[in-house]
Amino acid sequence: MQIQAYAAPEVKAPLEPFTYEADPLGDFGAEIEISHCGVCHSDLHILDGDWGQQNPPLVPGHEIIGVVKSVGSQVDEALIGQRVGVGWQRSSCLSCEWCMTGHEELCARSVQTCVDNYGGFAQRIITDSRFVHPIPDALSSDNAAPLLCAGITVYSPLIRYAKPNMRVGVIGIGGLGHLAVQFAKAMGCEVTAFSTRDSKKDEAQQLGASHFVNSKDDTAMRSIRRSLDVIINTAPANFNLHPYLRALRPNGTMCFVANPPEKVSFYMNYLFDNQSIAGSSIGGRQMMRDMLDFSAHHNIKAWTEVLPFDSVNTAIDRLRENDVRYRFVLEN
Repeated sequence: MQIQAYAAPEVKAPLEPFTYEADPLGDFGAEIEISHCGVCHSDLHILDGDWGQQNPPLVPGHEIIGVVKSVGSQVDEALIGQRVGVGWQRSSCLSCEWCMTGHEELCARSVQTCVDNYGGFAQRIITDSRFVHPIPDALSSDNAAPLLCAGITVYSPLIRYAKPNMRVGVIGIGGLGHLAVQFAKAMGCEVTAFSTRDSKKDEAQQLGASHFVNSKDDTAMRSIRRSLDVIINTAPANFNLHPYLRALRPNGTMCFVANPPEKVSFYMNYLFDNQSIAGSSIGGRQMMRDMLDFSAHHNIKAWTEVLPFDSVNTAIDRLRENDVRYRFVLEN
């Protein structure tokens, strides 16, 4: 089967139409006709070669929504015709200690959807049906697509660290942060949104934040010292972390879900308040499905701008300039 896609012929090159021969379905494969695919900052990292050597042509895309058209010999044919999603992970070994305990994302043999594979900027994709997730009817396809990466990325640490009535801070109100605010609010937390721009205040409150702090305001930052139980850092930028760390209460946790471009350092004195610095990536298969169900139940939506697939370079260029509120989604 030939699949039409958009690919970069080399690192940092614009995407152009590309056709490739798909792998056979195999025992557990699923052929998905793609209707929507989100555009993530991780796609930019792949296109720019930020994560090491890639083998062009590069077909990004890992926030995929579509309909199953055919399945492999060991797959229940009831999957055919279902609307499903595919996220960052396309397979794992399914037999190691991590896979057996529902943490497939930690598997040493984890395979990514668009790293060393052709991703979702395409008409179709063939992938492992065991990493294909049913999309609840209450979620529209354009809103659901970013949940498959941005959504699970912030939902997973909130499930791990936040409890109802805790006070949660979210650094950065963007593609990740606007979902983190919604999830934390729906989990019964009191949410403080941090941004360097006052223009984000109304949107943060609309998303569910009870408080807004301009992190450039030293007085405002001092006023929240030792007030937050959990901070989710969604900002992939270099900035002074210490005012945020001072905002943590004893036993508090700051969790990074975005990679800063340079090394981060911490003062030892934070350790004496039993504070924790943590990281988080995505989540396992059950976590993904729980997140989708939670989003449908609580009406959590990604704020999206939908563009046709042939405008993929427009979306990439505008994302580079941070010109989106808050996620681009391509539509076939």
